[in-house]
Amino acid sequence: MRILSKIFATVFGLGYFPVAPGTITSLGIIFLYKFIFHPLSWPLHMLIFIFIFLLGVFTSQQYSQQQNKKDPQNIVIDEAAGQFLVLFRLDPSWTSLLIAFFLFRFFDIVKPFPIRKTEKLPHGWGIMMDDVVAAVFAGIITNIYLLLK
Repeated sequence: MRILSKIFATVFGLGYFPVAPGTITSLGIIFLYKFIFHPLSWPLHMLIFIFIFLLGVFTSQQYSQQQNKKDPQNIVIDEAAGQFLVLFRLDPSWTSLLIAFFLFRFFDIVKPFPIRKTEKLPHGWGIMMDDVVAAVFAGIITNIYLLLK
């Protein structure tokens, strides 16, 4: 189980990228959405998100305990789940995808209120929830912008 937690929590090793592993993971999700996932029905998209989220809660808790750290930088399944949520029902144009990417990374890095507060949740919940809340902020702003443009 230790090896599987490591594989999933680091999204198949992307978490070991030497520079900005969370950003690399988010970019990977953008490309997967652009070329594979964008035609999914909304229920299937949400089901995949819920699966990634719950897998992330479990594996990030296991892996962070193995590392003896609260939220190791190489855990990136939270970025994968968050970026995937931002893309919910989004047009797969490069403009939409790049706006969603940059807004998600901004909110995930800066962590304005109440995002930072969610990090205090216990174990894997805190690791995952700050990215989910960042995704909600980024998704709302992305969609408002795309509606108004």
